[in-house]
Amino acid sequence: MEWFTDSDYWLSRLVFQRALAAVYLVAFLTAVNQFRALIGERGMLPVPYFVERVPFRQSPSVFHFRYSDRLFAALAWTGAALSAAVLGGAADAVPLWGSMLMWALLWVLYLSIVNVGQTWYSFGWESLLLEAGFLAVFLGNERTAPPVLVLWLLRWLLFRVEFGAGLIKIRGDRCWRDLTCLHYHHETQPMPGPLSWFFHHLPKPLHRVEVAANHVAQLGLPVLLFTPQPVASIAAGGIIVTQLWLVLSGNFAWLNWLTIILAVPAIDGEAAADVLGLPEPPALALAPGWFEAVVIAATALVVVLSYWPARNLVSRHQQMNRSFNPFHLVNTYGAFGSISRTRREVVVEGTDEPVVTPDTVWREYEFKGKPGDPARLPPQFAPYHLRLDWLMWFAALSPAYSRSWFLPFVERLLENDPATLRLLRSNPFPDAPPTHVRARIYTYRFTTRQERRESGDWWARTLVGDHLPPVALEKPAGSSPKDDTS
Repeated sequence: MEWFTDSDYWLSRLVFQRALAAVYLVAFLTAVNQFRALIGERGMLPVPYFVERVPFRQSPSVFHFRYSDRLFAALAWTGAALSAAVLGGAADAVPLWGSMLMWALLWVLYLSIVNVGQTWYSFGWESLLLEAGFLAVFLGNERTAPPVLVLWLLRWLLFRVEFGAGLIKIRGDRCWRDLTCLHYHHETQPMPGPLSWFFHHLPKPLHRVEVAANHVAQLGLPVLLFTPQPVASIAAGGIIVTQLWLVLSGNFAWLNWLTIILAVPAIDGEAAADVLGLPEPPALALAPGWFEAVVIAATALVVVLSYWPARNLVSRHQQMNRSFNPFHLVNTYGAFGSISRTRREVVVEGTDEPVVTPDTVWREYEFKGKPGDPARLPPQFAPYHLRLDWLMWFAALSPAYSRSWFLPFVERLLENDPATLRLLRSNPFPDAPPTHVRARIYTYRFTTRQERRESGDWWARTLVGDHLPPVALEKPAGSSPKDDTS
């Protein structure tokens, strides 16, 4: 059927697929580097305990059949290698069915990780990657023209990401309506980046312009994605520009990059190729009948599953970042419905003294990304995802967010657990484990320009109180993750 495909989007598909493979690669490498400490056999939230409690139907994953750290590492490395191969063009060098199989395998492998990742994998960009990855299965390769139905499904996904985020803001914190949220957000966001201090000190009228532009980008431009070209391309370009602004101002893992990637298929690839002076592609074949049938079936599935997120969008009780099925298909998205006015940070400290006294000397653990040392410029890590650092931000908001994993984390610090220490920037006890560990709450704020000139610090901090009083190991090192610290 000629209406089924549109050759004008050959370049858009090419860029989308290669960029999506790059995000998959980052996601799998993140899993490889962090899983042992987070969800491994001796992790803070071990997968074996999780699969004992949660049935397969609620969290489909290959790890329900068997789990070991070696198997997890093999699966994650397989995903990374396959992502790199697809990024290099392997999916375009095989028959159409082979390309679909590659994309499907990436989706199954990452779904298996996310569905046993528990709190560490509860972020909206995990579901977003899985939903985009599922649609990529049906986008074809360079042997066939891109299916129109899947191109529209990708626009529907981008619409939900942006429009959902816009609605949650307008319905949420009053500062989004009076245009003052960015008086605070650059300072209080989960993990500021190296330019966040400078963004925070922009003139307040410019902050109001930023918020107004955000509303246009998230509530106006997504609607235009469904209009004819070139308007849809212009809308997609506007979304890309606003997402690049967010890339510069903070660290949101691969959320912003994936949103940019999702905007690409809405751009008229033929027109873009003309502007870039690219040669005409070889003639693309019509899709085979079996492929058309599979794409139509997948489209019908997405249409049916769209009922729940569509209903959520129009609900006065809109939810953010929720999956309505265990396969993370057709989800609802959104972030920062409310904005913190004050930044709180959990600072973790240890001592090697046998008895804690008022004169005890405490040494601070430094994290890779989250604020700690006031003199340290916030680093850039996105699109790489520092899962522990992100959850430490939630822990500072309320102990309820860290109840399941914070004590196991402290226990591993008391053991000088190598896998856990690799998640940190520095270990103040390289020769022997600390005898006690404690956690304290500080308020952090960006220094003023004058304070910065005088002290060289990026942050000023004030002690609030204890998050966790000093604790020591009650059980010998190597005891079960279920054992408590005192």
